[in-house]
Amino acid sequence: MIWDFGIGGILILVAIIVFSSLRILREYERGVVFLLGRFWKVKGPGLIVIIPGIQQMVRVDLRTVVMDVPTQDVISRDNVSVKVNAVIYFRVMDSQKAIIQVANFLEATSQLAQTTLRAVLGKHELDELLAERDKLNLDIQKILDAQTDAWGIKVSNVEIKHVDIDPSMVRAIAQQAEAERARRAKVIHADGEMQAAQKLLQAAQLLAQQPQAMQLRYLQTLSSIATDKSNTIVFPVPMDLLASFLDLLQKNRQGG
Repeated sequence: MIWDFGIGGILILVAIIVFSSLRILREYERGVVFLLGRFWKVKGPGLIVIIPGIQQMVRVDLRTVVMDVPTQDVISRDNVSVKVNAVIYFRVMDSQKAIIQVANFLEATSQLAQTTLRAVLGKHELDELLAERDKLNLDIQKILDAQTDAWGIKVSNVEIKHVDIDPSMVRAIAQQAEAERARRAKVIHADGEMQAAQKLLQAAQLLAQQPQAMQLRYLQTLSSIATDKSNTIVFPVPMDLLASFLDLLQKNRQGG
């Protein structure tokens, strides 16, 4: 009876040891295995065996992580205080580095993203923060990707979500935009006046080359004036017509 209990206890102990030594890793997981405290290998996915007490395993998720960067107080290059938050997308490319090179790669990446966000945006003016987000996103992504490469992490994308500005600064920006629109309207009006003046000059030069065309234009003007319902019509008389009339009158006097 005692023998049976001993055999049964041994079988139960062996079963417990075997069960505790089995690990199942999903397709997107890897196991970093340490043998007596030293790195041994990366295993997975699927069923793997770990020797209890001798080997230890740390699971690593290889899926893309979407991490919100908390709102940061940023002072732009033109001394405007804004609040900016962002989101970063990254994934573990080297499980060994992600576990061995840094204590907590998620926390480390978050802190690095915050400091990089403040450093990069602080080098640009407010107008650039509002109008050139794609360029800023790319600059931040490149810096983060270069610095996290030693941790086996690949930063694939960075997106600035919100740029919150003080209400007084919003009013100043609106006034600036209104002044800019007024300036453009004046420039467009001046350009139109200049083009109109050039066309009138060309027309005057063309009419000066053909006196008959000038007379026809004069008669057309008289015709348009005649359609007016006013009883009194005042119209200019071309100097060339008066000159011809005066020459004819002078010849008559000389002949008389």
